[in-house]
Amino acid sequence: MAGGRASSERQRAPELKTDIVVVGAGPAGAAAAIELARAGRSVALVDKATFPRDKTCGDGLTSGALRELEELGLDPAQVASWTTVRDVVIRSGSGRRIDFRLPAEGTYCAVARRTDLDAALVDLARKAGADVREGAAVTATEAGDDRVTLTTGDGERIEARYVIAADGMWSAVRKHLGGGPQGYLGETHAFRQYFSGVSAEAARALFVSFETDLLPGYFWSFPLPDGRANVGFGIHRGNRYTVRDMAGLWPELLARPHLRAFLGDDAVAEGPHRAWPIPARIDDMPATAAGGRALFAGDAVAATDRLTGEGIAQALITGRLAAQVVMDAGPYRPAQAAERYGRELRRALLADHRMSMLLLRLLRRPRATRAGLRAAGANDWTRRNFIRWMFEDEPRAVIATPRRWHRNFLTRPGSYLTGEPR
Repeated sequence: MAGGRASSERQRAPELKTDIVVVGAGPAGAAAAIELARAGRSVALVDKATFPRDKTCGDGLTSGALRELEELGLDPAQVASWTTVRDVVIRSGSGRRIDFRLPAEGTYCAVARRTDLDAALVDLARKAGADVREGAAVTATEAGDDRVTLTTGDGERIEARYVIAADGMWSAVRKHLGGGPQGYLGETHAFRQYFSGVSAEAARALFVSFETDLLPGYFWSFPLPDGRANVGFGIHRGNRYTVRDMAGLWPELLARPHLRAFLGDDAVAEGPHRAWPIPARIDDMPATAAGGRALFAGDAVAATDRLTGEGIAQALITGRLAAQVVMDAGPYRPAQAAERYGRELRRALLADHRMSMLLLRLLRRPRATRAGLRAAGANDWTRRNFIRWMFEDEPRAVIATPRRWHRNFLTRPGSYLTGEPR
């Protein structure tokens, strides 16, 4: 009898024991795994996909994202589609066009296909020492007082002190552990398609058009190598259009003369279009579960910017913070990890989220949007500082948060200062 129980226990024992398991190998999960591995922690990075894999996204990298990536040690040369952006064109609904030029000292904006970017980050995590496990969907998560145990699709069990769940808006870990909103569909919906043969300007400049009927959303064209571009648009829930309208609206948008003129007559769509929801409710999305044994990062904590839909910078920040919190709390103080993680997220992102909410109310009004763009393009000083603010060279609400003021406000060089722009 005793021998039978021992044999059964051996069969149920986890096949892998580690300090922390990170679920989801996008930017948030990769950032967490890199931080943990470099600090000497045993960390498993698990994802249901096999990399490289496509991820529906606008592919834009703000100054905030670039500073995070540089701090992680990502080399742009390892990202095949990396495109540094200097020129930005913004068009108002009235047809007013404003041309901006980002500073040449360093990089303030770039575009990189998520297929390439995420694979490069996974490679970086692997080189840092993380145990990367691809093609491993998490099918169950169990939380105990002193550990969590995950089961993957192939039956492997992974036991760890903490799980950092960076597994997207519909986080499997959150579903297993509970504590999240039911039926949440995101604040924004975005739609994109890749194009080739775009105009010389579209191959060089980042373009945003505040189409009146899309407000507070917008149409975009982001340049990629070899005469290609990521082209799309986003709508906010409550806009005149619904998610179901987006596919039908797409041909009509592309046929608008000013948008077609920017893309060029030879621009050709590549492959199918894709649509995706964007979660942006960092203010009330539960950040932890299981008494602090599970911490959520990236889209799993709805950390996307409500104003622009940009989420890579926020994903990297939340992943890094989650890693730091579990390391500081240690294996036996999950309640401390939960409390501190909530505090750090609020400190890093809440003021900017609230500022985005305020600006969204203004963007819903076409006249306010046109007035704001006129002010932004008034002179060289306003153009220079607006475009740096727009690409989050400083946090969105920096003026309202004196603790983030510094001597080089809106004057410091960009990221990758020694790198050669492409």
